[in-house]
Amino acid sequence: MLCPLLMLAATGFLRAQTYKNGLIDKSIAIIGNDVVLLSDIEEEVRMMQASGYTVDANTRCEILDNLVSSKLFLTQARLDSLTVTDEQVKEQVDAQLNKVMSSLGGEKETEEYFKKPLYKIRQDWTETFQEQLLIQQMQQKVYSDIPKMTPAAIKQLCQEMPQEDLPVIPTQYKLRQIVLYPDKEAASMIVKEKLLELRERVIGGEKFASLARLYSQDPGSATHGGELGMRSKTVYWPQFSDAAMSLKAGQVSQIVETPDGFHIIQMIEKKGDMFNARHILIKPAYTATDRNKAFTRLDSIKTAITEGKTTFEVAAWNNSEDFKTRTNGGMMVDEYTGSGLLEKDRLNPQDYAVVKDMKEGDISDPFESLDTEGRGNTIYKIVRLDGIIPSHTASFETDYDALVNMANEKNAHKAIESFVEEKKKTTYIKIDPLFKGCKFADEAWFK
Repeated sequence: MLCPLLMLAATGFLRAQTYKNGLIDKSIAIIGNDVVLLSDIEEEVRMMQASGYTVDANTRCEILDNLVSSKLFLTQARLDSLTVTDEQVKEQVDAQLNKVMSSLGGEKETEEYFKKPLYKIRQDWTETFQEQLLIQQMQQKVYSDIPKMTPAAIKQLCQEMPQEDLPVIPTQYKLRQIVLYPDKEAASMIVKEKLLELRERVIGGEKFASLARLYSQDPGSATHGGELGMRSKTVYWPQFSDAAMSLKAGQVSQIVETPDGFHIIQMIEKKGDMFNARHILIKPAYTATDRNKAFTRLDSIKTAITEGKTTFEVAAWNNSEDFKTRTNGGMMVDEYTGSGLLEKDRLNPQDYAVVKDMKEGDISDPFESLDTEGRGNTIYKIVRLDGIIPSHTASFETDYDALVNMANEKNAHKAIESFVEEKKKTTYIKIDPLFKGCKFADEAWFK
């Protein structure tokens, strides 16, 4: 026999109501005291589409499957009195709303797409994201109860697991570099003079869009006359959005520098924290003289190293203009993991094109590459290949961190499965026959 609250929820399961354009809304799932409405599924589908995700025949089934599992975590989060702050929720809502409005083209278009005013969208999403944050907190709590893997446990796991189930480590490289930058000041002056000329031509009556098609080096917008489309200011470099938001419709900015290069901007339209503008981007260009000058210096540094007059590490400290690597003797590291072992996919294509043909101990000839700032600035460099670790199946002796990550992922997955299994035993769950044809990850939802 159901308790009164469950009876109330069960009654709600059978209730149907009109919710938009004459369509019938209904409760399609009960999970304890929570109800999932058909409109909840459709709202999620529309949000995914507005964010650029592909929606197929299985999408609604996957959404419902995830919602049912998530509601179990939400119930426990409430029982454990977990809380989230208004600031946390607002940050999540703002980020999602900015993403959707940028995709759809603005506030008006977003309201038309979701068929409700912006304040109502924000109100609905506030409740949704509040629940999502509570669910995430509960999942983190479940993760925190997972015992830490000891080296002995990792070694035993490695011994017991079939070889084919162990992770495969791709080829890794140990590299050091000495980097020189071209004369950016001189090249920047040339760019600024060109942009000033273009700005004067616009003020003199020429069409900004026509000049953008001819001169802008932003391939994504140049063919559209430099127009960027209605986007949230948060998607741009702060220098760019600050300059754009200070303009009135039709105004043209002074020169703006970002990590991508130099811009002039013409405002088209502003809506709250969103704007549509045109821009012309020109990047500093470097001549053969710049290249030859840098290559000559790098050749001299390489010669001094190979003749034993200095070491690569000392030469990097004394000459490299890349301050991220010069202090540790030019050693390159993965910026995301901090590891000194670099996989192919973590190298610039220009670097890999040189490194792939080198042997351990080799020092490359000077070559042109890109740094990691913005979308990459021109640099000149030499590299030394200190080691190559060929692709291999992970082992305890050489790939401990990779094995720990694998073990943690497996344990986290098991912990989530165990939590869901345990809560299903004590939680009333009912799925509407409308979704009977779904291939749920957990087929037990219908049992």
